[in-house]
Amino acid sequence: MRNKEISIIGAPSDYGQQRRGVDMGPSAIRYADVAERLESLGYNIKDEGDILVKREDSITELGTNLKNLKEVVKVCTQLSNKVKEVINQGRFPLVLGGDHSIAIGTIAGLATHYNNLGVIWYDAHADLNTPETSPSGNIHGMPLAVCIGLGDERLVKIGGLSAKIKPENIIIIGARSVDPGERELIKKKGIRVYTMHEIDRMGMTRVIEDTIAYLKERQVDGVHLSLDLDGLDPLYTPGVGTPVPGGITYRESHLAMEMLEEEEIITSAEFVEVNPILDERNRTADVAVALMGSLLGEKLV
Repeated sequence: MRNKEISIIGAPSDYGQQRRGVDMGPSAIRYADVAERLESLGYNIKDEGDILVKREDSITELGTNLKNLKEVVKVCTQLSNKVKEVINQGRFPLVLGGDHSIAIGTIAGLATHYNNLGVIWYDAHADLNTPETSPSGNIHGMPLAVCIGLGDERLVKIGGLSAKIKPENIIIIGARSVDPGERELIKKKGIRVYTMHEIDRMGMTRVIEDTIAYLKERQVDGVHLSLDLDGLDPLYTPGVGTPVPGGITYRESHLAMEMLEEEEIITSAEFVEVNPILDERNRTADVAVALMGSLLGEKLV
């Protein structure tokens, strides 16, 4: 049975990257009436508010190229604890970002509950950089690597564990901007990736069918959806910090969410990288909320 109890958690952090404004993402998504939309679908919504994010100047940690490492650790530790609390209450965690580095905290919290968690990473980027391979030092390009146990130990150990997910339990959908070090890691770890090439050739229907079948074969005990709004083409989501042309369409994204909802396999979700400063009349937040509606059962008829 679908969990009808949802907790909304805001993670207003922009420490994982260098373009200001994404910390206002949770407010923009709330302004787009996320709670009201999900309540209209019969869900009991509890808005847990935002985790506390103190405003600090951008710093690069001595001895590493990672920017704002201490701040990201603080944010993700808080978020991990909050997600763990929500899961222990039997509620569905719906996390609003913030940049994608917050996924380190979300997945750390989930890993305390699930033994074989599956992750669908809906994103233009693989986010599999490590301090050694990252061209920028921005941690929002590293969360998936951290979650499989690679990277700075202060990030890897958030939540009290090392690796939070198995590489073979990850499916990346929509990738079209992948760094050389990430390509090597994908091959080495056997991570399943559906790039835009595969989506164009196979169609989104086949991609999601294969994704669902693959995760069932892996016998996962939960599936987390981590959706970066830059996974969609910037024609539909202009308010993101790292837009990449040639992305997933609005309709393809709704189809993906609808198919995942039909299987009732998603046990937690986060929507990240909404930047109102770069947006047009809150369009990107509106798209995020519309996709949440489809993921959670909204139908046209």
